Amino acid sequence: MDVQQYKRKQSPKVVKLSNNITAYKLTNASYNYGTIQALESLNFTLNSGKFYGIVGPNGCGKTTLLDLLIGSKEPATGAVLFNDQELQSYEKRHLARQVALVPQDFNIGFDYTVEEVVLMGRHPYINRFGSPSARDWQLVEQAMATIGISHFGKRSITELSGGEKQRVVVARALAQDTEILLFDEATSNLDVQYTLQIFNEVRQLVQGAGRTVIAVIHNLNLAAAYCDEIIFMQNGTILKHGTVAEVMTGETIQQVFGVESEVRFDDFSGTQQVSYRYGK
Repeated sequence: MDVQQYKRKQSPKVVKLSNNITAYKLTNASYNYGTIQALESLNFTLNSGKFYGIVGPNGCGKTTLLDLLIGSKEPATGAVLFNDQELQSYEKRHLARQVALVPQDFNIGFDYTVEEVVLMGRHPYINRFGSPSARDWQLVEQAMATIGISHFGKRSITELSGGEKQRVVVARALAQDTEILLFDEATSNLDVQYTLQIFNEVRQLVQGAGRTVIAVIHNLNLAAAYCDEIIFMQNGTILKHGTVAEVMTGETIQQVFGVESEVRFDDFSGTQQVSYRYGK
């Protein structure tokens, strides 16, 4: 192997992101499923140290966008840059030390215990034939305690309810200890108590540790309460992107979802909230 070939095979240096620098930059990024265009010419920048919410109707391209950001899909056209380098140039193992995903659906056919599933978040740091270190187990225990699942750490994942499994997957992502956390409707199977618990925890990671959270969220009130910026998607494009105050408006909601609403500050929650006009 010559020197140039060797250099091409090296992974970009993994760098801890500082607040308010570019985490992601998409330039004319598109994606197709066969002849169907799922994403069309996306151009936007996401800075580190913020909580981003991605909202929009079913089928508008939200999950596909996350697939581009996690590197599981390559854009058909354009580019996705992570830390100013082509995302696809990162070796998968090194990228997994930077970006973690909580998927919308989680299925596992093997009889792993809960703590074994959470430990999977540490796999990018463990050599192929190595064993977990004390630090790995410390992060696993810490993640389980944070999400409140330590008491069933020895139970089989196959014995859990859908909501319990979702909490395990969130703990796995926290144990991965990455700068970027992606959530694809991560609280869709959870009741309000655990939904608020998880959003409170990840919000604290943004405010206290400077992490970056990018979450697909169906509940507009949750998005308004927790996010720094909102991305409204429609038909594979970005319709609006800005702060909650800038883009969370009745006009935008009408345009994207086709429903009447009113957005106003709620004294009890201390956030902007959305009220809908229901049919009679």
